[in-house]
Amino acid sequence: MTEITRVPIQPVAKGSLTKLWIGVLLAIAVGAGLAWSAVPKGLGVDTITAGTGPMPQTGDVLFIKYKGKLASTGETFDESRDIPLPVEGIFPEGTPFPIEEGATIPGFFEGLKQMQKGGKYTLFIPAAQAYGAEPPPGSPIPANADLEFEIEVIDVMSQQTFERNLAILQQAMQSQLGQGGAPAPAPAQ
Repeated sequence: MTEITRVPIQPVAKGSLTKLWIGVLLAIAVGAGLAWSAVPKGLGVDTITAGTGPMPQTGDVLFIKYKGKLASTGETFDESRDIPLPVEGIFPEGTPFPIEEGATIPGFFEGLKQMQKGGKYTLFIPAAQAYGAEPPPGSPIPANADLEFEIEVIDVMSQQTFERNLAILQQAMQSQLGQGGAPAPAPAQ
């Protein structure tokens, strides 16, 4: 019979096993953190209140109320203002915003196309889809800033309906001015 030589195993020092497991867990956590930070954060639309109806198409006009904030600090840099609308039966309340490529930053354009009438949304726009390294001169938006918007969609109107209603409003204003809505200029002497 052959005998196997036995090698004595040294006992593990007190607390070494705990330190080994802590090291393994830290390595996993660091690896996961690096992997998560390397993933680019994209455009995000969170629905606060669901809207109804079809999604707006390029060329439509949305009537919205919005507030734009810096994602890093929450500081407001822009918000919709009340304008002399609504005109009952012609235009709803809210700021009219055409859905046209190139009319705004790409993230805002893409985000609005994912919203419906009556809905409330939070729109996250990464810097690459906002202003990137070159924000507008004099703007409170720093370079490479991620943006966040709170948006309420009041109504969605086709471009044709918007233009028709605008023509109706202009005719009504002109006829009002012609009927004494404003003083006529004094004749020249």
